Amino acid sequence: MARIISMDEAVEQIKDGMTIMVGGFLSCGTPCKLVDALVEKGVKDLTLICNDSGFVDSGVGKLVVNRQIKKLIASHIGTNKETGNQMNSGEMEVVLVPQGTLAEQIRAGGAGLGGFLTPTGVGTVVQEGKKRIEIDGEEYLLELPLRADVALLLGYKVDRKGNIVYRGATRNFNTIMATAADTVIVEAENIVESGEIDPNEVITPGLFVDYIVGGGDR
Repeated sequence: MARIISMDEAVEQIKDGMTIMVGGFLSCGTPCKLVDALVEKGVKDLTLICNDSGFVDSGVGKLVVNRQIKKLIASHIGTNKETGNQMNSGEMEVVLVPQGTLAEQIRAGGAGLGGFLTPTGVGTVVQEGKKRIEIDGEEYLLELPLRADVALLLGYKVDRKGNIVYRGATRNFNTIMATAADTVIVEAENIVESGEIDPNEVITPGLFVDYIVGGGDR
């Protein structure tokens, strides 16, 4: 069962050199208060898996600006000029992945799959260093699963057992990341008692959640 902890206790779960996943799409659905606490803590040499690198002053972009990221795996970096600067200078390794492929890599990691085949990227720079497999005359790339030490999520409403309800498009990458990390921490906009959420509204079952932190708690 998930346990409610303080923001400080939450960020203590993340150590230098870890691989983390952070939900969100251009900061929509990103647990921004958890990210701010990570910036304050100064944990470094992280591998970050996320859809994009946010903005210089919002979301995971703050981690980039603060030079806490060693390697970034994402589908888009254009909204954060500092990401491009650090990539071009060699300060940070950036792996750009087609968005659908990234989502499926995370899903495969959560499902315990060894990988999957996709035609996306065949004949482009995306295929460099990857195994190519032909099936019925069509060529595919073998994409490997992604997992993390810790996943940081944002939930609109979370009960004390960790069951999560998202609001609108904020569910984005949060749902699949919940299944693909050893430790899952959700920043809850609202914490409610067990039984207050209609089971039909639950998107991420509490089974996947280890820790809950209130958005305003320290």
